[in-house]
Amino acid sequence: MHVHILGISGTFMGGIAAIARAAGHRVTGSDRNVYPPMSTQLESLGIDVIQGFEAAQLDPAPDIVVVGNVMTRGYPVVEALLERGLPYTSGPEWLAREVLKNRWVLAVAGTHGKTTTSSVLTWILEHAGLAPGFLIGGVPANFDTSARLGREPFFVIEADEYDTAFFDKRAKFVHYRPRTAILNNLEYDHADIYPDVASIQRQFHHLVRIVPGGGRIVWNSGDERLRETLAMGCWTPLEGFARAGGKDALWTAKPVGSVDDYSQFEVLEAGKPRGTVQWSLIGAHNMENALAAIAAARHAGVTVEQSIDALQSFQGVARRMQVRGEVGGVRVYDDFAHHPTAITTTVDGLRRRVGKARIIAVLEPRSNTMRMGVHQETLAASLSDADEVWLYAPPDIGWNTDAVVAALGPRGHSSRDIDSLASDLARSARAGDHVLIMSNGGFGGLHGKLLAQLELRSRAGSLSE
Repeated sequence: MHVHILGISGTFMGGIAAIARAAGHRVTGSDRNVYPPMSTQLESLGIDVIQGFEAAQLDPAPDIVVVGNVMTRGYPVVEALLERGLPYTSGPEWLAREVLKNRWVLAVAGTHGKTTTSSVLTWILEHAGLAPGFLIGGVPANFDTSARLGREPFFVIEADEYDTAFFDKRAKFVHYRPRTAILNNLEYDHADIYPDVASIQRQFHHLVRIVPGGGRIVWNSGDERLRETLAMGCWTPLEGFARAGGKDALWTAKPVGSVDDYSQFEVLEAGKPRGTVQWSLIGAHNMENALAAIAAARHAGVTVEQSIDALQSFQGVARRMQVRGEVGGVRVYDDFAHHPTAITTTVDGLRRRVGKARIIAVLEPRSNTMRMGVHQETLAASLSDADEVWLYAPPDIGWNTDAVVAALGPRGHSSRDIDSLASDLARSARAGDHVLIMSNGGFGGLHGKLLAQLELRSRAGSLSE
């Protein structure tokens, strides 16, 4: 079968492409601005990618066109697709029909932590010898790929609440029909498609409604909005997780060891110790992600002892507190945080790791919700634990960032140009600093530009001490 994918260079659709290729289909696709690493991944799979969305790419007609949710009416290829009556579907629907129908699906949903939790869960199953399939919105270092077909029956999927396609406005995750579902947390996000948090809760309720009675829902029992959502109706056994002392939590954890950054913690089931994890991740949020993965993996038959052993060798996820380089004692991190809650927990985890060392936080408010200014009232507070903050404010951001910068006092700075921002950061940084760069996009290559500037200053002997 010839599968043609519109919007192929996104992480999700690129994962669909890899899975379709592994299933034996001929795969082609199109997108704009296709660049590494996805362009390299697609090329290595032998997948031809067309630049742009012109109608000619449908000649000769493929057997099925898989439409990414970046596509809208008005694109020539979309208009031609509809006019000619060619068969088409969404990515989630294609995946559900062609791959997931015979699988034990373990879906990871929530406003935050989906990628890390999915990656941890996948690694636990892999470590147990189960060779699961997976589709994750990031690249787990243990696998160096975001998706694979894997071996039946298990398939782990990052279950996004964003809408499915221009012709299907349901959340993606309702297509997956999981047997095991993790609900990490629930906050207001995706303001471009959801008017309020109640509308997101309804989508999560739709997910809860399709988990079978013989399945399992693993949920963050410390999250009141999830509690309200489950109160709408639940027909599946629940297992709660939370930090120590959490209400209705079967699974809890508490930090141990000499460092209070949650890189070492004890796992408890019903208050009884089950073992201690020592791993490369930091932050209370990642401790909770691990608890969720342990609980879900046990539902799939993996013992707690096996899970804890697997966590010791988990290598993290690209763009989640990933060290991009260090020059002259200045360490530069890349992180995906783009919501005030995620920013708070990320900075807190780093603070616990580095102690009194200076943290320079750099944020690109790039998500649709951020660009709309929805979180501007809570943004300054989420950055309050950093010693210095730089906010990138492009001309088209849509709201005035001055109030956020002013609320940070002398620690706050803004920049409207990435090259200038790299230079300013290099001048400000000194040996021992930790520069935390946060964005859900590429941030215009800021990480590399900053490291290059630091290298120049280091060679010139002008890097601050």
